[in-house]
Amino acid sequence: MKEHQIIMTTLVLTLVLGLIACRDDRGEPGGNPSEDREFHFGVDLSYVNQILDHGGLYRDEGEERDPYRIFRDHGATLVRVRLWHSPDWTRTVYDPPAAQRYHDLADVEKTIARAKQNGMEVLLDFHYSDTWADPGRQEIPAAWKDITSVVTLKDSVYQYTLKVLTALDEKGLMPEFVQTGNEINCGMLYTDAPPQFPACNACNGAWSNLAEVLNGAIAAVRDVSAETKVILHVADPKNVEWWFDNIKSHGVTDFDVIGFSYYPLWHTTVPLEQLDDQVRLFRQRYNKPVMILETAYPWTTASADTYTNIFGGQTPIAGYPFTKEGQLDMMKAITQNLKDSGGSGVIYWEPAWITSDMRDLWGTGSAWENCTFFDFDGNTISSIGYMKAEYD
Repeated sequence: MKEHQIIMTTLVLTLVLGLIACRDDRGEPGGNPSEDREFHFGVDLSYVNQILDHGGLYRDEGEERDPYRIFRDHGATLVRVRLWHSPDWTRTVYDPPAAQRYHDLADVEKTIARAKQNGMEVLLDFHYSDTWADPGRQEIPAAWKDITSVVTLKDSVYQYTLKVLTALDEKGLMPEFVQTGNEINCGMLYTDAPPQFPACNACNGAWSNLAEVLNGAIAAVRDVSAETKVILHVADPKNVEWWFDNIKSHGVTDFDVIGFSYYPLWHTTVPLEQLDDQVRLFRQRYNKPVMILETAYPWTTASADTYTNIFGGQTPIAGYPFTKEGQLDMMKAITQNLKDSGGSGVIYWEPAWITSDMRDLWGTGSAWENCTFFDFDGNTISSIGYMKAEYD
């Protein structure tokens, strides 16, 4: 009888401890979101298909290799890819015009398929534009410019998102994560908007309309996949509390991950040594996983082509020179900060945008070859190793 009581007591204690652990995993008071228990090493490979089509070559250990395999072998677990609505200009920048568009659904399907074939998860980044969307530019797709009602706009965003994700799901290509908008600090769908177009610029007070549109996009994700995580994305950690407090107060609450861009050379309000405190604050304030969706740092100030580089003219951050070792140290420091604060991942923006005969609206080649993880001959450099580095 005494032995039986001991066994029963042990079982009860085990059950109670298990329930406590489950409660913590759900992110309820006293615990952390379960997603935080997995750290994602991400790479944005949106340009890779276009680069490969226009003469770009990637090498690892002296051998030409598939870039998706290279990143997998060096520790990448997640591929991010952007989607534009109708990017016809990506054909016409070539002379003669290219045979296909880039950053449309067909191109994105190739990226997702290759990522999954190499065992990596996928983050699909809806820009809701025919071109780049970022804090200074949120152009309306040509197909939507005649819209005059926020109800119609919300439905258009819903139907478009639903159509894209259904098509991917039917091919076994459903992404594990979806961004509903890219760096939407002031909102989306507002640059050069026609007078009758529904206002979606939150910096001008249009929070309610922005919330309606975002809820339409999120509803489409939920209607296709209950497992896919929804990420909301702003640039610069200094904007996170202001933006997420406002968007939540206007009714956008059904999302899974806090996402922000952090380029140390641009986003100086939150220096590197304060990044972990900020991420910890975001996690506690919103009880959501937190990820850096874009970051990068140069390894040289030199260029491999005539396309002017975006980074390289700035002053290096103290302790992190523009060298291969400096780039590696910067990425290890950012990653350690995220891990220290319980962050869920870091995504490097376009680490494979090497020079080639690829063209965009501003040049031929690359404006980023000095920020990639490859030298000017397409060989991997030491900084790609940060994904397999030892962390505390």
